Amino acid sequence: MKRGGRAPKADATVARVLSESYRKIYTVIVAIPRGKVMTYGQVAEAAGLGRSARLVGYALRASPGTFRGKPVPWQRVLGAKRRGVAQVAIKDPLFGTEQRIRLEAERVTFSPSGGVDLTRFGHRPWQRKAR
Repeated sequence: MKRGGRAPKADATVARVLSESYRKIYTVIVAIPRGKVMTYGQVAEAAGLGRSARLVGYALRASPGTFRGKPVPWQRVLGAKRRGVAQVAIKDPLFGTEQRIRLEAERVTFSPSGGVDLTRFGHRPWQRKAR
């Protein structure tokens, strides 16, 4: 056994599951259109990962920058503030500001308290548009 109590086979299984989960997460994030946002929880739900919002954060932190030849638009994933409102959840002031600047460049607007209206800017791929 390796140090830490896990056998190499168990480590390989964990790596495979994480890799598959990250692939699902990146697939959802790459599909978020310019000027739209999703919360970490919404990305997890759309990826079929239930209530795994933190896993989405881990995946973004480990992001390769591109996925299947497309840039991963990390700035389009926000934290839930309250029902129908999202906010920048990045605690680092430089990256949090960078996220806001990138979203404003995509014409996403923020309220004076820093919230983003999900009714207006939310991307909901699981809801089909009525014809």
